[in-house]
Amino acid sequence: MTAPPFPCSPVPVSPEIRLTYVLQHFWQAYEAVPPVSIGYPSHQPQIEVAEAAGPFFEQQHPYPPAPTWRQWQGRTIPFFFDSAPDNPLIEWRPNGQAIIHADIISAAFYLLSGWQEYFSEERDQHGRFPYSASVQHRYNFVTIPVVNYYFDVLKTAVEHAIGQPLRLRRWAGKATWACCITHDIDNLYSAWKAPAKAALRQGNLRHFGRQLWQHFTTHDTWDNLSQVQQMVAEYGAKSTFFFLPEYRKAANGTPNADYNIQKVWAHAATAISSAEVGLHASVGTNTQGGQLKEEGHRLQRLRNGVKADGIRFHYLSWEPRITPGLLDELLYTYDSTLGFAEHFGFRNSYCLPFHPFDFQQRNAFLFLEIPLNVMDATLHHPRYLQLAPEEIAPALTPMLQEIERFGGVCTVLWHNENFDPANTHNGPQEFHTLMQYLCSRNPAFLHGQDIVLHLEAEK
Repeated sequence: MTAPPFPCSPVPVSPEIRLTYVLQHFWQAYEAVPPVSIGYPSHQPQIEVAEAAGPFFEQQHPYPPAPTWRQWQGRTIPFFFDSAPDNPLIEWRPNGQAIIHADIISAAFYLLSGWQEYFSEERDQHGRFPYSASVQHRYNFVTIPVVNYYFDVLKTAVEHAIGQPLRLRRWAGKATWACCITHDIDNLYSAWKAPAKAALRQGNLRHFGRQLWQHFTTHDTWDNLSQVQQMVAEYGAKSTFFFLPEYRKAANGTPNADYNIQKVWAHAATAISSAEVGLHASVGTNTQGGQLKEEGHRLQRLRNGVKADGIRFHYLSWEPRITPGLLDELLYTYDSTLGFAEHFGFRNSYCLPFHPFDFQQRNAFLFLEIPLNVMDATLHHPRYLQLAPEEIAPALTPMLQEIERFGGVCTVLWHNENFDPANTHNGPQEFHTLMQYLCSRNPAFLHGQDIVLHLEAEK
């Protein structure tokens, strides 16, 4: 599948625009940074960054030349737009001046803006930019928040200029990092289907009949929102539930919810108590503003006029040329869609919330992106990683350590259906193991809107 046509032909992104966008996020990552000039050589700044992107950002190529690899803080990090790899990364000058010999501004802009997926024509069967087409896959750094390492280089130069250390921003309760636990509510009444289909394939009509009987006479195991909310609360955390207002299949046959939200809302609202509610927008709404608006209104009416602040698209659908503009137009304060379905890690190579780049207006969108780092389906799925239960924690731990290292936000998606005790692959035990690790590292557990308000207050 290929991407839809451009909404309009973009104009070049100048060095000044790239610098403004990247520094906006750099200042947000640290506390109380004193004034210091950072820029390209033509500006004669105190901290000079090599300008090495050439004409790349005047064109529409999705991929830059291969990165060079440099050592920084004990890690081997890819540096795009590094035209002088034999030079030291930072050259110290008198009077607090410094030269950074790799163009970390352009490299950070390239990754943070999502340039590769905006200009790539590659899309998978669900219309998504695929992990297999990404530079993160090509150069094997999806679990490394490369932009945070670029910022760490810049921070080191700033510290030299101002003569004092910078501190990463703290979260609620002065926690050094944060976690956001979320649940997409796709299914509430379908726990019986898989065992029933298996029985039918095996010709075991008695077992099939038993499953069918239980479906009509007993409580469905996936109708478990109260248990999910309580289980998360036992860890001192809180849940965000993204509800899917559309139960009809998409035009291409892709399923949406297995429930009618109008019929189940009173029950669901009681089950989740005061947990945060977000919109889980249905298949196709990532490019259809009218449908997206209607689904938001549908959920808002059920909530007595209270609009959902946050959104995540079903199947993690995202069209970079259209979706962000719809979110700003409809005044959502945050989105939490941007993660690769095929692999845990960092889709934009950044472990903090950020404002996506508007390629039409050449500035940052207003809404905040709270990136998705790990989804339960990614860990064990026929088309994804197929990790054994004992492999999950060792696989995730290095990524979690990177988020903690840079004071980031770890966003977890665990579907309510995977709290089913019958799931022994990516089920409740694997969730418990993950939560036990997170709690041992003392993050702030926050809702999406908590994160938005915290960052607004820190400006």
